Amino acid sequence: MTSPTDQTGETPLLLKVLAGETTARPPVWFMRQAGRYLPEYRALRAEAPDFIAFCLNPGMAAEATLQPMRRFGFDAAIVFADILLIPRALGQDVWFETGEGPRLGALPVIGRMEELAAGAGEHLHQVGETLSRVRAELEPERALIGFAGAPWTVATYMLDGEHRTIGKGERAQARAYAYREPEKVDALLDVLVEATARYLKMQADAGAQVLKIFESWAEGLPDDLFERLVLKPHQALVARTRELGVTVPLIGFPRGSAALAERYAAECDLQAVALDTACPLEVGKRVQAIKPIQGALDPLLLLTGGEALDRRVDQLMEAWGQGPWIFNLGHGITPEVPIAHVEQVLKRIGAQ
Repeated sequence: MTSPTDQTGETPLLLKVLAGETTARPPVWFMRQAGRYLPEYRALRAEAPDFIAFCLNPGMAAEATLQPMRRFGFDAAIVFADILLIPRALGQDVWFETGEGPRLGALPVIGRMEELAAGAGEHLHQVGETLSRVRAELEPERALIGFAGAPWTVATYMLDGEHRTIGKGERAQARAYAYREPEKVDALLDVLVEATARYLKMQADAGAQVLKIFESWAEGLPDDLFERLVLKPHQALVARTRELGVTVPLIGFPRGSAALAERYAAECDLQAVALDTACPLEVGKRVQAIKPIQGALDPLLLLTGGEALDRRVDQLMEAWGQGPWIFNLGHGITPEVPIAHVEQVLKRIGAQ
């Protein structure tokens, strides 16, 4: 895939890497770079009645997206949204409780969700407006990323909403459901493939130059379930997104699947694979031999700072800097991270 250029004829650094180029320094952006570690974000968030209203307010969401770009000058902005907007588009109740995170109502009937899937992009048009606003303000040399949750990750939350029997941070119940009622789970995944492809198509049409698929719950799956719940739905999602006419690069993030990352990279027709914190450097090198990679600084090390942070940045640069690589975290930035530590990393890699 060739790297698209902006209106000035300059190709954003991120897009060069996604086209397979090795750049003088890696492009850098951070997952959750718009968020609670920024005082300007906290002030903005206080103006919204609830989190979903915040995500679906294009003015607020665009401002949240641009805040870290103004402060740090990252090489890419990622639209401020949430992976659980898709269940709302499919008719499931979604809300966020302070201090507890997301809550979902009962799972709608599969047939009804199938009827709604084709309209998912239109239903979430506010995200497209946010992207358009950001692209209009963002410097042309900086890329704009859209995203969606992967089918299995979104399905786990949707199934949890129906059962509500698992502990926070666990997904055992959803996995047990995949064993116990495979036809129903597979049907839900099919619905989510269609809805997510439509949603990604809308984002690309609105100005997203890169699209990322977040599989936050690939961790802990045996290889047969990984193939069924992660690999095959990702393959179907990529194919359907391309069928809809989307040509921008796609990044897949199968978090927690280091042992299967090479297979994922080889068998899924994405332009890059994002690696998580626990991915060994040698595994990253092998994945990088297949296609560009992204990752994988530990967010807790970003919180800690100091010489240990510098050492790890240097290790990553030495291990992966000789090939196509996007510098990022292995998971999202935490709210307690000092701004000075973000600046420390950017200076260390020569991005500031």
